[in-house]
Amino acid sequence: MSVEAKQAKQVVIDEIKAKLEKAESAVVIDYIGITVAEADAMRKNLREANVDYTVYKNTLVKRAIEGTKYEPLADVLEGPSALAISYDDATAPARVLNEAIKSYKKMEFKGGVVEGEFLDKEGIQAIADIPSRDVLIAKFMGSIQSPVSKLVRTFQAIADAKAE
Repeated sequence: MSVEAKQAKQVVIDEIKAKLEKAESAVVIDYIGITVAEADAMRKNLREANVDYTVYKNTLVKRAIEGTKYEPLADVLEGPSALAISYDDATAPARVLNEAIKSYKKMEFKGGVVEGEFLDKEGIQAIADIPSRDVLIAKFMGSIQSPVSKLVRTFQAIADAKAE
């Protein structure tokens, strides 16, 4: 192997390490079976969720994760693998990829690390089924708004009754 080839590989390893150092989570997925159009649509959804999605050689990822909290991912890095990394929303990669899996009936989770904890594909699937933070906040706000609006309508009815 030439010096240039080794240097090129080291650049990729350093890139992966840098991304993972800032990451909240990383999910590995088997991406085989999707068309170019499906992949483009999925990448667009991932970008909108601020998720970095890249296909790397498994050997380079394994070298990059040695000695890090992401090292358990080495066990799932076999065959075609893509890495989805989120820097702010730990559940975003799993959630967005899960929508693609449901839509295309292709691909599958291999595993991931979320907030420092390794999860197998069933664990990642459980994370993927959790609604986003915004959805949870909206549901919470809706649940506390309902009783308050009922109370306001009751008071208004009392005031209207006394005015008559």
